[in-house]
Amino acid sequence: MMIQVIKSKLHRVTVTDANLNYIGSVTIDEDLMDAANFIEGEKVQVLNNNNGERIETYIIKGARGSGIICLNGAAARKFLPGDIVIILSYALMDFEEAKQFKPTIVFPDTGNKIE
Repeated sequence: MMIQVIKSKLHRVTVTDANLNYIGSVTIDEDLMDAANFIEGEKVQVLNNNNGERIETYIIKGARGSGIICLNGAAARKFLPGDIVIILSYALMDFEEAKQFKPTIVFPDTGNKIE
């Protein structure tokens, strides 16, 4: 049996920008992507702690060291600069493998930097 489990998590990052006039996605600082074991194009959930919104989208690589977390396209109506969000990705794996799997969880500081 295969199940989905949490693979990676950026816990409580701050939205830095929202760009309505973009095709879609979330732009994430490449340093944060590396720390959380995310890759460009990966499907993620973005959870807004400020208003309860939850979306699924994909990652676009942002400038390294910039701290950028930018919600693009329609999501820009639901996520605003200053909102605190959690970004999650999941992996599909065998049930027994999932029992041993340890996700990557990152707790950036208030400037979206890794301590």
